Amino acid sequence: MAGGRVAVVDYQGGNLASASRALAEAAARAGIAAEIEVTSDPKRVRRADRIVLPGQGAFADCARGLGGVPGLRDAIEAATGAGTPFLGICVGMQLMVERGLEHGETLGFGWLRGSVARMDVPGLRLPQMGWNELAFTPGAHPLTDGLEPGDHGYFVHSYALRDHDPADLVATTDYGGPVPALVARGNRAGTQFHVEKSQHVGLAILANFLRWTPSPVGKP
Repeated sequence: MAGGRVAVVDYQGGNLASASRALAEAAARAGIAAEIEVTSDPKRVRRADRIVLPGQGAFADCARGLGGVPGLRDAIEAATGAGTPFLGICVGMQLMVERGLEHGETLGFGWLRGSVARMDVPGLRLPQMGWNELAFTPGAHPLTDGLEPGDHGYFVHSYALRDHDPADLVATTDYGGPVPALVARGNRAGTQFHVEKSQHVGLAILANFLRWTPSPVGKP
């Protein structure tokens, strides 16, 4: 079912207003009936038809904020484990992996293999900030439907995923070498770039997410 109740998770760690507005705009443009709700209530997150986890700042701070709301992390785990489509944005995407190495080692959800570490880009400034091209194979994943390689996303980050499973990689960007930009496994996906700030490209990805009917992790 497209659309439905979309929980934008509030844990004091992300662009909540921007993400919810972009989701509403994507739904309206695509003619998708969706109820967008910003919430920190674990029961409402567990019952949602789709879950969006925004994030900005440091991995450790976001993980701490998420863990600071009783039952919230467990609700996300339970819902997505049962097949609820999930989209992580920026640090929300980074939290999908095994660990972050910013301000010490912090455990993530562990859904994807790899660590989030400071980017090694000699001669380039950090954070990577601004528009950058996306490289992907057209048709390889539903979240990129309607997009073309070379379309741009808006990035703001100094840390990126490394030691990942190539099977989880949907799109990359180039900043001193390939950088994971969009990852997915089963019903869980994430973008390193800010879809809510990426204009028509971001709205297209969000509309694709609202239509997405993936198989749960571990199922065909």
